[in-house]
Amino acid sequence: MSEQYDVIVIGGGPGGYVAAIRAAQLGLSTLCVDNFIGKDGKPALGGTCLNVGCIPSKALLDSSKNFAHMQHDYKNHGISFDNAKIDVGTMIGRKDKIVKQFTGGIAGLFKANKVKAAHALGTVMGNGDVKLTQGEKTTTVNGKNIIIATGSVPFSIPNVDIDNKMIVDNEGALNIKETPKKLGIIGAGVIGLEMASVWGRLGSEIVIFEAMDSLLAAVDKDIAKVAGREFKKQKMDIRLKTFVKAAKIISNSKGDDQVEVTYEKNGEQATETFDKLLVAVGRKAQSDGLLADGCGVELTDRGQIQVNDMCQTTAQNVWAIGDCVRGPMLAHKASEEGIAVVERIAGNHGHIDFNTVPWVIYTEPEMAWVGKTEQQLKDEGVDYKVGSFPFAAIGRAVAMNQPEGMVKLIADKETDTLLGAHIIGANASELIAECVVTMEFQGCAEDLAMIIHAHPTLSEAVHEAALNVDKKAIHKVN
Repeated sequence: MSEQYDVIVIGGGPGGYVAAIRAAQLGLSTLCVDNFIGKDGKPALGGTCLNVGCIPSKALLDSSKNFAHMQHDYKNHGISFDNAKIDVGTMIGRKDKIVKQFTGGIAGLFKANKVKAAHALGTVMGNGDVKLTQGEKTTTVNGKNIIIATGSVPFSIPNVDIDNKMIVDNEGALNIKETPKKLGIIGAGVIGLEMASVWGRLGSEIVIFEAMDSLLAAVDKDIAKVAGREFKKQKMDIRLKTFVKAAKIISNSKGDDQVEVTYEKNGEQATETFDKLLVAVGRKAQSDGLLADGCGVELTDRGQIQVNDMCQTTAQNVWAIGDCVRGPMLAHKASEEGIAVVERIAGNHGHIDFNTVPWVIYTEPEMAWVGKTEQQLKDEGVDYKVGSFPFAAIGRAVAMNQPEGMVKLIADKETDTLLGAHIIGANASELIAECVVTMEFQGCAEDLAMIIHAHPTLSEAVHEAALNVDKKAIHKVN
């Protein structure tokens, strides 16, 4: 007879491992099945986020930011350096150490919460059965409930073969051993821009090929406009309406490998060579080997797991969360879905509001937003009012030598309910939180305007933007 569990979670990323821990906290016998292999060749919990995504990319962004500030900004503070250098190997080693710390931390949390972990490929068979494949060995376990949290994998494009040496995906971009003189990037999305920031700060010439006709199409247009201006200052060559047709590895006159990219712009084809090429054209749901024929779980036409608003799949007692289902591909969205599902399994109320999921891009300046953009509200015919405030008028931002950016708040014209918040500037990733709280409690712009914000802080920009919604800002002409 196969082992029995109250909950079997397939996937150990930020959706899966969080769900598994919460299930165990609620007294449910829990198994977490995950087949991720870390950089050291050993099983590693945490999924893409902790191993080759959110955490390692932020480690590299922080290292490169410090180096860039040493070179360009600290002189304004009266701090000087002689011939500042960076050891890329040490930077990568620091990143790997941080990853190992956090993946090991999850294993410790599993042990403390009595979550059983299995390193295997999990396949949903039907009737609560899950087949575990470990090399040539297979076993079957059974769960009263199954939670699919298999995440996502990078998209590929025709005629561009990733080898993670010369032509890399997000994982390969985190392990480049020396700064490329010239780095090509396909895609001006979150991954493309963040990796452009890392390697551009270290001295790479950056060229980004973007098929869209506008930069950051999903971002509020005012924020995207500021971002484009700042990226240009950082010497990112972002080529819109440019389509990569092929890429191949060639040898230059010195016998060194390079990547030759063929692209099309304005109907004309051209080629350009790079020392490395990053493919960052988005991600798709991971379902390979996941679903056995007849298991009852259906996919959408986009290859995602079909779920309803409660994260229930088309098979009884099988749930799905995170990147492999509809909605934004964000780690924190996956975690909250995982907790909500487990609470429902335990008979409690599980809540998640997709209208208040914050987004962040960790470039410099950072970008963060929640709710609707101005363009979305126009398209929906909603009457709204807008307030904004520049960081250039915030004492703390100027003292930090980071005056770039703005806060933009959008409220319902009649009720004043906060409909959207959009920030570009220093620490935007942290500043967005109070806007999320306000929206979660269905608060108004006036609520933010009436809250006392400490002085001098960056959060005063949120306060002034809220005041400006009703043309009451003190430090800006309304």
